[in-house]
Amino acid sequence: MSIKLQKEAAIRQGIADAVIAAGLTDAENMPSIILDTPKDKTHGDFATNIAMQLARVAKKAPRAIAEALVEKLDTDALNIEKVDIAGPGFINFTLNNAYLTELVSQIITEKDAYGQSEFGEKERVLIEFVSANPTGDLHLGHGRGAAIGDSLANIMNKAGFDVSREYYINDAGNQIMNLVLSTEARYHEVLNVEWEFPEDGYRGQDILTLAQQLVDKYGDQFIGEDKLEERRRVFREEGLAYELAKLKKDLSDFRVNFDTWFSEQTLYDDNKVLPTLDVMKKSGRIFEEGGATWFKSTEFGDDKDRVLIKSDGSYTYLFPDIAYHKNKFDRGFDTLIDVWGADHHGYIARMNGAIQALGYNADQFEVQIIQLVRLMKGDEIVKMSKRTGKSVTMRDLVDMVGLDAARYYFAMRSSDTHLDFDLDLATSQSSENPVFYVQYAHARICRMLSSAAEKGIVGGYADYDASLLENESELAVLKMLGDYHSVVIEAAKKRAPQRITRYLHDLASTFHRFYNHSHVIDVENIAQSKARLALCEAVRITLQNALSLIGVSAPEKM
Repeated sequence: MSIKLQKEAAIRQGIADAVIAAGLTDAENMPSIILDTPKDKTHGDFATNIAMQLARVAKKAPRAIAEALVEKLDTDALNIEKVDIAGPGFINFTLNNAYLTELVSQIITEKDAYGQSEFGEKERVLIEFVSANPTGDLHLGHGRGAAIGDSLANIMNKAGFDVSREYYINDAGNQIMNLVLSTEARYHEVLNVEWEFPEDGYRGQDILTLAQQLVDKYGDQFIGEDKLEERRRVFREEGLAYELAKLKKDLSDFRVNFDTWFSEQTLYDDNKVLPTLDVMKKSGRIFEEGGATWFKSTEFGDDKDRVLIKSDGSYTYLFPDIAYHKNKFDRGFDTLIDVWGADHHGYIARMNGAIQALGYNADQFEVQIIQLVRLMKGDEIVKMSKRTGKSVTMRDLVDMVGLDAARYYFAMRSSDTHLDFDLDLATSQSSENPVFYVQYAHARICRMLSSAAEKGIVGGYADYDASLLENESELAVLKMLGDYHSVVIEAAKKRAPQRITRYLHDLASTFHRFYNHSHVIDVENIAQSKARLALCEAVRITLQNALSLIGVSAPEKM
């Protein structure tokens, strides 16, 4: 736990002790004590509404409760410099912030472990994201989903959850058959054999490349109707392997790596689909009508009940998907988080209902919706890649703006809001570009530490005296550093990676103000210089740690 969180915990306990000492209530009826950070700095470091919470129990006006509580509060033990009662009974605390200087040593000692907590108590969480059909390139929506899913996994792991990343391979449906038929048509085309291209086939360059590879490997040995079964079996295996390798490379290049790649086909091979129906029947939400098997999804907010098994015995898309989610729980996960595209919004209620029909709680299943991305260049919407003349892919975007900018911008907004991706801003080297602004703070610190060594401040910040950090700009930086633990926990709780980018910008901004206000390297005052360099190193470590959570690098030079 960070020093600031320890201080918050001590203040909560001090408030609870004061409440009991003032006879306002007992420990059994003590409400949860909430500490907020006031937006207006003149209102102090923390504020609590405990007096309003106690009004009904204590049968007194909130202001009278606040006065009685403050009278019993041990301000000296809690390093509280000033206590104010505001409005109807809010209590504001201004601290002696000298305790914050201990943060410098903690951060420099813990390094990349700084920000780690046990908040999640090792709850096992499976985040399934991207899961694009293995039939083509990843588009911008997939890229945003990849960035959000991966960042969320990093953040939740940092907050003490046990998180796994999973990609669900849709390798048992019509899309794969279309891939096979498209490859088959291109294979014949390469060999100059007349063949009809499937109406819904895939016409991308990658299919033609795959067909050429098949010709190079097998020649014409799959020509002929007698070869149909073997041809399609081999083309399915080769095509799936080719497309998956391409997906894995693109995602790895995007700094996204999965713990498991789960094959839909294995659900059928291992007989995991049909037995799922027996489990759901126990809930009383399965019925037969018109020769089909239905799920009463309307009981969970869906707009109509859903067919699981059609009258001809074939499965709808929903049924194996339910079996897949049951399989996730069977593997021991406590919470499932799915990252879906905006077109799946209507699918949430039926899947959430299915989770409950399987006997699990509704809050064990969550969905993060990824809204659409528009590329903007000035006032113009960019729809086509200059390189290919086709829709812009995730790979194209990285080529245009760089990996760091792509990852940062995708994490910068809540996933359920539309994103206008400003290409000009993302590539500009100015303080207006958020990722440049943050990375520049890190590079500036690296340059300062190097400069300090050149000027004879041996060891940079070795043997520093952190108590020398006492002016307003230094304390502002320390307070921001102290917030990092809480920000990571809140980002994990709220499933909100954008809280990390917001924190990064605020920390960089606070650091830049400190830098402009303070003479960091002063050979006439080595002690002060070492203290400030130590503070800078603590900022550098925290910037690097936070950037790593969203998959962005921390460059030493820019």
